[in-house]
Amino acid sequence: MHASLAASTAPADLRAPRTVEETGLPFLFLAELIAKVLHQRGQLRLPELAQHLKLGVGVIDPLIAFLRTEKLCEVARSGASGTDADLTYLLTEGGRARAAAILARNAYAGPAPVTLAAYTAQVQAQSVAAMQVTRSRMAAAFDGVVANPRVLDQLGAAMNSGRALFLHGLAGSGKTFLAERLRDLLDGEIALPWALMVDGEAIPLYDAVQHRAAAGNDAPAESAPALGLGLDRGNAPDLRWVRGLRRPAALVGGELTLDMLDLRFDAHTRLYVAPPHLKSNNGIFIIDDLGRQRCTPEALMNRWIVPMDRNVDHLTLHTGHSFQVPFDVIVVFSSNFVPQRLSDGAFLRRLGYKIEVPPASEDEYARLFAQACAAAGVANDAGAFGYLLERHRSAGVPLLACTPRDLLRQLRDLARFEERAPELNRRTLDWAWTNYFATAATPGAPHENDRRHSNTGGTMEKL
Repeated sequence: MHASLAASTAPADLRAPRTVEETGLPFLFLAELIAKVLHQRGQLRLPELAQHLKLGVGVIDPLIAFLRTEKLCEVARSGASGTDADLTYLLTEGGRARAAAILARNAYAGPAPVTLAAYTAQVQAQSVAAMQVTRSRMAAAFDGVVANPRVLDQLGAAMNSGRALFLHGLAGSGKTFLAERLRDLLDGEIALPWALMVDGEAIPLYDAVQHRAAAGNDAPAESAPALGLGLDRGNAPDLRWVRGLRRPAALVGGELTLDMLDLRFDAHTRLYVAPPHLKSNNGIFIIDDLGRQRCTPEALMNRWIVPMDRNVDHLTLHTGHSFQVPFDVIVVFSSNFVPQRLSDGAFLRRLGYKIEVPPASEDEYARLFAQACAAAGVANDAGAFGYLLERHRSAGVPLLACTPRDLLRQLRDLARFEERAPELNRRTLDWAWTNYFATAATPGAPHENDRRHSNTGGTMEKL
């Protein structure tokens, strides 16, 4: 990912720690982590323990020795080789009681975490603001996408700013689709720690759902062949970092609450849950349907003023300890409402770009309709499309990007119900139009009925 281990300053590119001190973690913290692992997994051989913790034997040996001295851990022999390979480690009765008490405080028992300072340095080294999006890359990422050229130019420039952007327009104009497509503009691989250690608390960070392997890398978590004993040799990589990941892109919608944007401690699992924007560092965080959340738009937007202005956020442990984390995220707000309706000038000036996604032109709508026909397995018909345009004009319904797809899907559904091939004609379009726009339609005179339900803007926002 970087030029060389020797020349790099990124923590994920440094060699694996060979002593407890080189991990940057407290000795007692690591000893307790081993106790929790043994409590959950039972007997483990030294290579298995090293594999689980992503630490070398040189780090684990003194920790095991400490646990044995404290009579919390003991050694058993399983196997007949007569070598140290037969040795397994397990907790004593006192060790199990101690580990249970530790687990009741914080149940994390995964790979050893990294320090907050190391994570902050890594985020800065692979900042999303360092990317460059060119017109050619934009064309490649949006190849085959029917969209307003002006909007695409604005999006391309906005991605180079590294700042938040606001997409607004009628519901169904394609805002969410365009926002999600921005992920294809993210280049470069990133490294992410399995977990963070803050003030003696372990916070899981790697999320297998959100953090995906980059193209050509099927198993980023095991990207380094040196495991177990091999971690003590030469320049073996620090396996506390998951490498070969594509930049993340998270999307949240109406389910978003203010509580979700804070660090949460689950009282049942005894585990921390990192907020989605922390997991999105070095990537994109999309807030869809802004204005539809259960909290007010003002409260939600005020939550983002400091992070967007200073590129840092402040989180709090359940112990009350507050700490600062990097905020290296391109936040994309998407809403059916204009920005001025949702917030004041103090927030709006922190938005780098406010981009309107307008209804499609007739040419763009024709291409969207052709794509929808192909996807639904329906033969395109110029006469039927012309009739559809007449219905739009008569009813005053904007040419929205979602409409061709949704209408053609209804034609396909009708064909399956009637056990025949899909047909595109005035009758089937009238049928789909009536279902979709909740209007009354009389074959042969559809426009008169549609006028009673003509769209005035507010109706489309609810579709």
